[in-house]
Amino acid sequence: MTIEILFTLIGGLGLFFLGMRTMSDALRKVAGDSFKKTLEIITKRPIFGLLIGTFVTALIQSSSATTVMTVGFVNAGLLTLRQAISIVLGANIGTTLTAWLVSFLAVFKITRYALPAIGIGFFLTILGKRQKIRRWGQLLLGFGLLFVGLGFIKDAFGPLQERAVLREFIVRYGSYPGLGILIGMLVTIVLQSSSATIALLQIMAFSGLIDFHIAIPIILGENIGTTITAELAALGTNLNARRTARSHALLNIFGVSYMAVPVYLGWYARLIETLIPGPVTHGNIMFHIALAHTVFNVINSAFVFLPLVGLLEKAATRLTRSRKDSLELAPIYLEKHLLDTPPLAIQQSIKELIRMAGIAKDALISAIGCFFDYDAAMEARVRQQEDTVDLLQKEITQYLIEISERNLDEAEAEEIPVLVHSVNDVERIGDHAENIIELAIRKQDQKLEIGTTALEELKQIADHTNGMFDYVLQTLREQSDQAARRVLEREEQLNSMQVQLKENHVIRLQNQECPILSGLVFVSFVDNLEKIGDHITNIAQASLRHLRWSREFELEK
Repeated sequence: MTIEILFTLIGGLGLFFLGMRTMSDALRKVAGDSFKKTLEIITKRPIFGLLIGTFVTALIQSSSATTVMTVGFVNAGLLTLRQAISIVLGANIGTTLTAWLVSFLAVFKITRYALPAIGIGFFLTILGKRQKIRRWGQLLLGFGLLFVGLGFIKDAFGPLQERAVLREFIVRYGSYPGLGILIGMLVTIVLQSSSATIALLQIMAFSGLIDFHIAIPIILGENIGTTITAELAALGTNLNARRTARSHALLNIFGVSYMAVPVYLGWYARLIETLIPGPVTHGNIMFHIALAHTVFNVINSAFVFLPLVGLLEKAATRLTRSRKDSLELAPIYLEKHLLDTPPLAIQQSIKELIRMAGIAKDALISAIGCFFDYDAAMEARVRQQEDTVDLLQKEITQYLIEISERNLDEAEAEEIPVLVHSVNDVERIGDHAENIIELAIRKQDQKLEIGTTALEELKQIADHTNGMFDYVLQTLREQSDQAARRVLEREEQLNSMQVQLKENHVIRLQNQECPILSGLVFVSFVDNLEKIGDHITNIAQASLRHLRWSREFELEK
């Protein structure tokens, strides 16, 4: 009997999760990418973030998904920490919709219609001629699977109603709110879904295993447990993304802490019972649990922490210190208030360009190191640096466009397009660093062997390219035409090296001293470095033109 109950419960949970995921995926496709675009254009008013977070979570039926997606937007630099916190507040409210859907299980016997929904949804998915019809079929299929899963979970708890020992155990230990909070937290961490925890709780209450007063502390506990998903998603992300996840945890931990007092005193249960007329019965206990879940999150998110978004931001910032190797995604030097003073604004853009170039150089060094000695952490670091370079390209370019709209003298007007081209060259270097990472992964996965002589040649051309990068950084920092000319000299040497290394490798391939696939990786590595050299040369030539124009302009004055 115990094994049968366990298997039914596990299978029911599996169907519940499958239905939830199928329904969520369908809703995302039906809605398109509009909710993503909406997240990107949130204004500075937190109330809009809360409303959008609520709507998106209600749409995709997962606060964890919304929070993880928000962490991703912050990591990509599309949202600020404050904007992200307001979305997280809304996600906590939006996730309560699932509990209301589950409540209809008891009132309208939705499980009766679950199997037809699965059948109709499946046939629409398979036979639908239009993509929109197939997506609606997937939505119906997910809906049916979700409620079939709930039906199995309900059936699993059925035999337990007859076991007085189990009910006595739950009543005895469930009378301690602290223990109830802990149970709710642990179950949610294990299931990785607050919706699943609430659904289990509702069905247990519907089956007569627990009463409403015991359910409330478990509801509070699942609000803490659900924060672990965002914390896991934030691992390896940038500083503000980790702070977003931390704010989610702080929001729910503080909320549970102050709400534990009225829960312990019985005030919270009486509030919910007042809002739903009549006594708590077998037929309406699911609605009581859904309302308790909703009221807590509305009070905590909308009334307590929405006015305190700034304070929550400061707390998350203080508790999440920057690491020495962390990257700052947002521009540091692009001050908007300097735009009306073009000479100063141009200098600020040059400083940001130098910072961007420094990040690209670090990415190149790490990518080369990863090629010779693969390291997963180094690979992740390069991808993060490349993303940062991409973002800075957009920000610096936009800043330069805004400068160009001011009243500029001739020298300043000529400098803007030169800087834009240099920014693009740095971004392309970041792309080639990522290409080298892909070669490193290919070399590692396919266990490609590159001979000692070939490796030495690759190290020589890599050192030569890094040397060019050092000179171009010196050119930008010191406005040194001498350093720029050294870059041009080394570019000619790099081109000669590329030709020579390829010829050497053709000979090795002809002598069967190197496998063909390894040879392709060798040639691709050399070509990527040569192209990086081209972009470095472009930056050096642009700097020389800028220095020449500046001196001519000074002489004319």
